[in-house]
Amino acid sequence: MGRLKLQSGIKAIEEEPEDCDTTYSNKATLACMINSEVGAVLAIMRRNVRWGGRYMSGDDQLEHSLIHSLKALRKQIFLWQHQWHTISPAVYLQPFLDVIQSDETGASITVDAVTSCRFEVTDPASEEVVLMKILQVLLACMKSKASVMLSNQHVCTIVNTCFRIVHQAEKKGELLQRIARHTMHELVRCIFSHLSNVDNTEHALVNRTGTAKQELGGMDNDYAFGAKQAENGNGFEYDGQASSGSFASNGSAGLVATVREESMMVAGNGKETVPYDLHLMTELYGVPCMVEIFHFLCSLLNAVEHVGMGPHSNTLAFDEDVPLFALGLINCAIELGGPSFRRHPRLLSLIQDELFRNLMQFGLSMSPLILSMVCSIVLNLYHHLRTELKLQLEAFFSCIILRLAQGKYGASYHQQEVAMEAFVDFCRQKTFMVEMYANLDCDITCSNVFEDLANLLSKSAFPVNCPLSAMHILALDGLIAVIQGMAERIGNGSVNSEQAPVCLVEYTPFWMVKCDNYGDPSYWVPFVRRRKYIKRRLMIGADHFNRDPKKGLEFLQGTHLLPDKLDPQSVACFFRYTAGLDKNLVGDFLGNHDEFCVQVLHEFAGTFDFQDMNLDTALRLFLETFRLPGESQKIQRVLEAFSERYYEQSPQILANKDAALLLSYSLIMLNTDQHNVQVKKKMTEEDFIRNNRHINGGNDLPREFLSELYHSICKNEIRTTPEQSFGYPEMTPSRWIDLMHKSKKTAPFIVADSRAYLDHDMFAIMSGPTIAAISVVFDYAEHEDVYQTCIDGFLAVAKISACHHLEDVLDDLVVSLCKFTTLLNPSSVEEPVLAFGDDTKARMATVTVFTIANRYGDYIRTGWRNILDCILRLHKLGLLPARVASDAADESEHSADPGHGKPITNSLSSAHIQSIGTPRRSSGLMGRFSQLLSLDTEEPRSQPTEQQLAAHQRTLQTIQKCHIDSIFTESKFLQAESLLQLARALIWAAGRTQKGSSSPEDEDTAVFCLELLIAITLSNRDRIVLLWQGVYEHIANIVQSTVMPCALVEKAVFGLLRICQRLLPYKENLADELLRSLQLVLKLDARVADAYCEQITQEVSRLVKANATHIRSQMGWRTITSLLSITARHPEASEAGFDALLFIMSDGAHLLPANYVLCVDSARQFAESRVGQAERSVRSLDLMSGSVDCLARWVHEAKEAMGEEDAAKMFQDIGDLWLRLVQGLRKVCLDQREEVRNHALLSLQKCLTGVDGIHISHGLWLQCFDLVIFTMLDDLLEIAQGHQKDYRNMEGTLILAMKLLSKVFLQLFHELSLLTTFCKLWLGVLSRMEKYMKVKVRGKKSEKLQELVLELLKNTLLVMKTKGVLMQRSALGGDSLWELTWLHVNNIAPSLQSEVFPDQDPEQSLLKHGETGGVVSGETVSDPSNETPAAEGAGAGG
Repeated sequence: MGRLKLQSGIKAIEEEPEDCDTTYSNKATLACMINSEVGAVLAIMRRNVRWGGRYMSGDDQLEHSLIHSLKALRKQIFLWQHQWHTISPAVYLQPFLDVIQSDETGASITVDAVTSCRFEVTDPASEEVVLMKILQVLLACMKSKASVMLSNQHVCTIVNTCFRIVHQAEKKGELLQRIARHTMHELVRCIFSHLSNVDNTEHALVNRTGTAKQELGGMDNDYAFGAKQAENGNGFEYDGQASSGSFASNGSAGLVATVREESMMVAGNGKETVPYDLHLMTELYGVPCMVEIFHFLCSLLNAVEHVGMGPHSNTLAFDEDVPLFALGLINCAIELGGPSFRRHPRLLSLIQDELFRNLMQFGLSMSPLILSMVCSIVLNLYHHLRTELKLQLEAFFSCIILRLAQGKYGASYHQQEVAMEAFVDFCRQKTFMVEMYANLDCDITCSNVFEDLANLLSKSAFPVNCPLSAMHILALDGLIAVIQGMAERIGNGSVNSEQAPVCLVEYTPFWMVKCDNYGDPSYWVPFVRRRKYIKRRLMIGADHFNRDPKKGLEFLQGTHLLPDKLDPQSVACFFRYTAGLDKNLVGDFLGNHDEFCVQVLHEFAGTFDFQDMNLDTALRLFLETFRLPGESQKIQRVLEAFSERYYEQSPQILANKDAALLLSYSLIMLNTDQHNVQVKKKMTEEDFIRNNRHINGGNDLPREFLSELYHSICKNEIRTTPEQSFGYPEMTPSRWIDLMHKSKKTAPFIVADSRAYLDHDMFAIMSGPTIAAISVVFDYAEHEDVYQTCIDGFLAVAKISACHHLEDVLDDLVVSLCKFTTLLNPSSVEEPVLAFGDDTKARMATVTVFTIANRYGDYIRTGWRNILDCILRLHKLGLLPARVASDAADESEHSADPGHGKPITNSLSSAHIQSIGTPRRSSGLMGRFSQLLSLDTEEPRSQPTEQQLAAHQRTLQTIQKCHIDSIFTESKFLQAESLLQLARALIWAAGRTQKGSSSPEDEDTAVFCLELLIAITLSNRDRIVLLWQGVYEHIANIVQSTVMPCALVEKAVFGLLRICQRLLPYKENLADELLRSLQLVLKLDARVADAYCEQITQEVSRLVKANATHIRSQMGWRTITSLLSITARHPEASEAGFDALLFIMSDGAHLLPANYVLCVDSARQFAESRVGQAERSVRSLDLMSGSVDCLARWVHEAKEAMGEEDAAKMFQDIGDLWLRLVQGLRKVCLDQREEVRNHALLSLQKCLTGVDGIHISHGLWLQCFDLVIFTMLDDLLEIAQGHQKDYRNMEGTLILAMKLLSKVFLQLFHELSLLTTFCKLWLGVLSRMEKYMKVKVRGKKSEKLQELVLELLKNTLLVMKTKGVLMQRSALGGDSLWELTWLHVNNIAPSLQSEVFPDQDPEQSLLKHGETGGVVSGETVSDPSNETPAAEGAGAGG
């Protein structure tokens, strides 16, 4: 049976001969080879007496049959005519195999081996050589191409033989031991590497156990080697005194025998393992032999459990050697078989149950080697089979890793270290933590493994009152591996930072929530998030329940986890699946006699699966979930519910549920008896059996059954007061059975891909402890590689926080990091710059802070304050590059022209040009460096050392790496909320320094903050609305609180002006707001305003020139003109102010109805101002008079563009503007300076007469005469008569004024004469002429003036006569105009009437005047139809 059966297919292994010569050569060579081997074997055999010859009866010398067969072969090999590849190898190998298999063959003769060889012990050395040869041949068989032809039996036999040699080698030399074990490994590798190519053979299983037993019985002769080994003295029987590494005796019985025996045994779960059909064992090898081998390897672990604890054995050595060997082989099989195990249920079942059960046991071994190997196996299983091992993995991490890695429960430091190393290996698997979270933390029936593991890493990285150790660094590596895994997933898409919060709107049974598709993230992601929400709510509910059960249930009803009307099933499931419940309260509730509580109890029992479970195991599991109440009635109710459920599911031995109840009671009593220290006399097995007679429906239960229960209870107490804590439980046999039951019903394992579906939720859980742990390690660390590890962690945390919009986390990180920069510490060192250069940790932290600020600034909120504190500290140390405070907009010029007044310098602008010998502190980066190199003249300094120079150089390089300026220059890309927080931080930092005592350093800080604030404001013109309020209030605060000129108020005022300059073109909707802010300048303290007036005016002038077209509102222009008007009386500023006004008003370029009056008023103030030459006043007047053209243009445009009604309104408004203009000019007509006064009169005349294009209503003209012309004439008259010395040559002025009156009156005569109030107006003209006729300038009458008045009056009268307005009418009631005219004219020049009206009798007119009795209101006698033209011209649109 052990021989290799050669198939025709083997021929394919040899190559076909190519030609005749080659064929002959090959034939001869092979024949010679075989001949040589025959000769060598015969020679050795002849040395031995037993082979030398045989004598029979008679003297016939007969050769031994073995020698004979070799000689016969020798004879044949040269005679064969056939090709060698056509000859069966059995023909020429058989004689050699017969020699090897002969019982008479010694080790020295055996040069090859197969599995069934036997030999007597000769000398130990040659025996070891032969065993090695055997191992070589076995391995060669499995590794050869022909191995595919081996059957399952052959492979099992080969492995069995190899294992026997491993066992035998324990008493041999070290070399044989190592080779034997290595061969065993190689065999397992060969066999299981074949698994991926094997089809599933489960269909061929034979379920007829009896038949299988009979068939296996026939295999004894070939496979039950154990019995025959003992006969030859080479048996593998186990000796307690054997070497420390000896293998168990049940291993010696041989693989197949062991497997055959165990396959008939009832397994721990009560099921029989079905053996393979004998027919399958003789087929080409595949899964059957692998199942047998894997089962055999697992049985080696069981063997250790049962045999390894002999009283005299070296337990640790034994504990290590056998399981290590078995675990190594198992690991090898799993590595090679990989995911193919999943396709073969028999193999998978072995891994899920038997293997994992053993791993759980050996995981708590004191041997670090075994623990390490167990962890390696689990890691392999995770990689290949995690979808099939969900609950097993949970148990491994809860009961092994978390117990050991914490160093609790008596774990040694070595165990702790190995467990942590293994766990960190898991952390390095990219999807491990995600899968733990999705499958376990988000499952209400599982523990929060992810949360526990994350906490373990954080706590283990914390050095508490001790220096940093390798364990801390290891935990840190694991923590950072998890974080970096999350960070890497960010780039893979599917990051939905705005996940909708889970909300339950109505009640659905939480234990029945299912996912439609566990393979599709669009299904399972919302499913697990919902499940996690439910689990969290249940935990909160448990907390409420523990304080007050009634309120706890009400809370859960409020969150829709329990129905509004409680039903027993939902409450039962709450008790069953919620962790953290007070088990005393649950026990009291379940034991209550209330009908609802009884229903809940039965539903609660119904949640357990007791299928095929021993009664004691079931009872243990049931009583683990609550504390059994103390009252007998409650106990009875609880046990009745249990018994009913148990009998329903496992009725095999018990006759009815009463039997189950009685036996359960009996077990509880036995448990109390055996494990209560107060019970002195313990119950014996016989007592227990006797107590339980006739309880099974009147019959006895099987003695073996009761005996097994008795020993189980004695050995392992049923805890009726289960642990309340959240500690990590120990894996007991009953819990393992329960786990295997649950694993059949648990939700499928969710396999995570490389996308960040759940990272937001996971990171929110672990971020706080993570940042704290990394920070503490960073604080304690002393080596640069640890620093770098921490920095990598910090950056990964920042990336995740930013990606998932966890602003609070990012702020915490920034706060933590800023502490390590040492920049926030009060400076106690003399040379902080050098100290910083020497501090690697501080420099790395600083670069990291600014890297985070630049990369993830969008999500920084309050953290900006800490970052800003660092920047300010660097600023105080003079380490910032000059660029930082310059604004980020495209223009690079400063806000003041250095050629005029004091330049507005950037506080850092001169950083790079500081003189090397300057005694004061330089402000720039290079300045700081040059300061180090300088030799101070007042206080000689020693030349800096090389170390100092190197430290300084490192500092400079660090600051350059920070790219601090980018924070502000790139602020336009910041998200709105972050930008707002940055601005607020700047305002806060600047305001903080103002509140305290204002030292020069504090003022420098405030100025620097203000520069940065202005810079980001200018960079973010598109979002000015966001920043404006804060910036304006800050600047207003500075302006209103400053009473003396200083750099801060200077920066505030000119910063404000620059903001307006730069933003007006882009923000027309904000123009008013921006310009209104300039009113702050008007509120400056007089001393401050005076100091900066010229520069302010220059800036306003620039603003106007650049943005005149963007200023549209009256309010905006009012601010501008107010600022310009103030400068009219300032010696230095007036020129720039007038320049701006000139720009606005020249040719009406930027005059608008909105700014017309304001500009005219400003021009009037410049005209009245005596600062500068009179020429400027004249030019101002020209601007005023020139603006009339602008009014005319607007009227023309209105006519063309508007409808009648709108145009009329426009004309009226323009008329009002014109009236304001002439009123302004009237005021300048009273100026002391003759040139200005006279020019004002001429300008006024131009404005009054050059109005053809402007529609001025009659009413407006009447106002103009009253408010402007008459008032001006009266004022000038008053001045002339007042003998004021300041007014020179008033005569000329009066002449011009009288000419103006006449000219205007005559020009408007036609329209005015039609008015009903003409008489009043005319009398006003006459009265002024009369006054001017009589005026005395400097005490004497002016002849020129008198002549002019007479001439003008005569001309006027003639015009009136010509127009038919002034004529005597014989109408009823008299002619008041005629009479009143002559009454006044005769006072001026009595002769004029006769000159104008030579035909009239003057006395007659006077007589009539006397009759009328004086002046009446007067009405013209003109035809009413003549008023029509005047009416048309009345009124103008605005």
